[in-house]
Amino acid sequence: MSVFIASLNSGSNGNCYYVANQHDAILVDAGISCRETERRMDRLGLSMTKVRAIFVSHEHHDHIRGIPVLAKKYQIPVYITTKTLDHGSLTLDSHLVRTFKAYQNINIGDLAIAAFPKFHDAAEPHSFIINCKDIKVGVFTDIGGPCDHVIRHFKQCNAAFLEANYDDEMLEKGSYPYHLKKRIRGGKGHLSNKQALEIFITHKPAFMSHLLLSHLSKDNNCPDLVKNLFSSHAADTEVIVASRYQESAVYQIGSGSAMPIAPHRPAATLTSQYSLF
Repeated sequence: MSVFIASLNSGSNGNCYYVANQHDAILVDAGISCRETERRMDRLGLSMTKVRAIFVSHEHHDHIRGIPVLAKKYQIPVYITTKTLDHGSLTLDSHLVRTFKAYQNINIGDLAIAAFPKFHDAAEPHSFIINCKDIKVGVFTDIGGPCDHVIRHFKQCNAAFLEANYDDEMLEKGSYPYHLKKRIRGGKGHLSNKQALEIFITHKPAFMSHLLLSHLSKDNNCPDLVKNLFSSHAADTEVIVASRYQESAVYQIGSGSAMPIAPHRPAATLTSQYSLF
């Protein structure tokens, strides 16, 4: 059985990641509007009717903005911790709310989803690993540091969304105020290119076929820079930079193919920003 993954958007203007098998799909976060989520999935040949659940990593606006409308329109259960629900001020129909705890296995058809804690400046932040018939996909973004949890799960992944938020020099020399620079690199902010590359070089399993570099900063990173940085160490792993302006292709994991399996037509560029990261 294969697993199919795509980034619908990745960045401070909205985050949404798609993971599915042939029968069932989930979204990790939904930080773009319902309408934009629908448009991007439609361009990829994906159907919202296949989405069985939304898993919420934390309450920041760029991860939850589209959830209330999306969940209500399609009656999709939302898996969220109690603290994240409280701090996010989400208005959700009670029958759609499913709470979860760290390390709990949640089965959505043949997909098994487990969450684990991460370092980030949020109430109760989690990363996720999705398992389907021994194919594992990790979603590791909004991470202040490469903790043991991240490393242990990254070692198991056939594919992963891994944050590479900022270049150290660009952040240092950039226009952000000192307090924001300190927040970003202070251990509960975001993962730098250097930190992400260290995880990749040191802990990448030989069977990892795809790495989607995620949540790049608009002002403190460069897609070409980070793509070149990782590609020189990639070996047989295909490195993709997830865009903050448009969806990625759909990638098939477990088929032995490194090619996208759905056509991808570039979308109109989005320029709005919804946070300072």
